Amino acid sequence: MTKAGTRTAVAAADAPAPTVRLPRRRGVELALLVVAVLLSVCGYCAVGLARTGTLPPGAVGYGAGLGVLALLAHLAVRWRAPYADPLLLPIAVLLNGLGLVLIYRLDLETPHDRAAPTQLVWSALGVALFAFVVAALRDHRVLQRYSYVCVAAALALLTLPILFPAVNGARIWIRIAGFSIQPGEFAKVLLAVFFAAYLAANRNALAYAGRKVWGVQLPTGRVLGPIVTVWLVSVGVLVLERDLGTSLLFFGLFVVLLYVATGRTGWIAVGLLLAALGAVAVGRLEPHVHARVEDWLHPFASIEAGQGPNQLAQSLFAFAAGGMLGTGLGLGHSVLIGFAAKSDFILATAGEELGLAGLSAIFLLYGLLVERGYRAGLSLREPFGRLLAIGLASIIALQVFVIAGGVTGLIPLTGMAMPFLAQGGSSVVTNWAIVALLIRVSHSARRQYDGQVAP
Repeated sequence: MTKAGTRTAVAAADAPAPTVRLPRRRGVELALLVVAVLLSVCGYCAVGLARTGTLPPGAVGYGAGLGVLALLAHLAVRWRAPYADPLLLPIAVLLNGLGLVLIYRLDLETPHDRAAPTQLVWSALGVALFAFVVAALRDHRVLQRYSYVCVAAALALLTLPILFPAVNGARIWIRIAGFSIQPGEFAKVLLAVFFAAYLAANRNALAYAGRKVWGVQLPTGRVLGPIVTVWLVSVGVLVLERDLGTSLLFFGLFVVLLYVATGRTGWIAVGLLLAALGAVAVGRLEPHVHARVEDWLHPFASIEAGQGPNQLAQSLFAFAAGGMLGTGLGLGHSVLIGFAAKSDFILATAGEELGLAGLSAIFLLYGLLVERGYRAGLSLREPFGRLLAIGLASIIALQVFVIAGGVTGLIPLTGMAMPFLAQGGSSVVTNWAIVALLIRVSHSARRQYDGQVAP
């Protein structure tokens, strides 16, 4: 080989390997957002056509409002999180839009109690919070520095409703001059941040220190004590407030994150055992919960007693009437459920009017949202972001399971709000904050691989 050829070969060997530039996929996100808005508008129009035979007068305004909110959220993601998962935002917009359609449909049956306009305002506030979090939070790891501030704020928020009167048997609301919020909705995000930060900082001690009991590696009390204390205090406050749904959510979140941090499957078994023992104890000792357990075990007892169907029985009738394809939007009778038709039992309206096919599609949307959150967390190399993403996605998964299980008779009712679908300002704002944090984490997860040397 000549000297010139040798120099060429050496230069080629010393040249940097080609790099891989990951696509940002913001165009995919925008296209999916258009589809989500159009599907929501079609549902809105379908309700009007079914009820009056004409297009509803507010269809243009509804579509424009939802489209503007979706566009603002998309611009915030395009500006500050260009590598984020393109499915998270469209799924949230579609679920939120479908929730507005279902609430509007039920408003037609209760003209004295219209909730859709208020829910649209809360949705706008949620999107505004989403845009703020995406734009202001440059790095999700900053939250790890404020873990103890988050837990203090969460406990304060959980304690406040004790000072206010109970609503429907539970003290979970703060009502002042006609304005009401549910502090527990915001507390769950703050507790997820604290659990993720604490477990990330102590994951080795939690996994390998301490002694084994019944095959489970128990960490030392010095390591496990603080987080167990916070969990017990939060659950104890919720039990006093009779908010068993949120207490079950916090317990599930704690067990899931403990399992992810340590990799010990024994924590799942211990968690299920403790949950079963706690459920039996509370179900027998707390009259409000005991009544719900009795309704779950005997949903048609009130009918047999000549008192008419209760809420759970009406919900089961609605699901049965929906069949495979549903009665059609606007043509069901789920409003017979009563005062909780727009909140706790909003899923019964979807089951009756969209059928099993539509209900399955909704569950698939939730499943995909949770899966993308898990994917973002598992793609990260640092433990805090991994635990945070998995914790936030698990909040949505646990809520969907608890609510869907309650209204279908799988488990006793707990009185929580279906994410994005149900009426509830605190819930929809909090869920938008969760999606914003998942957007930030997914952006960091993909960006860490951008421009790496190709294999």
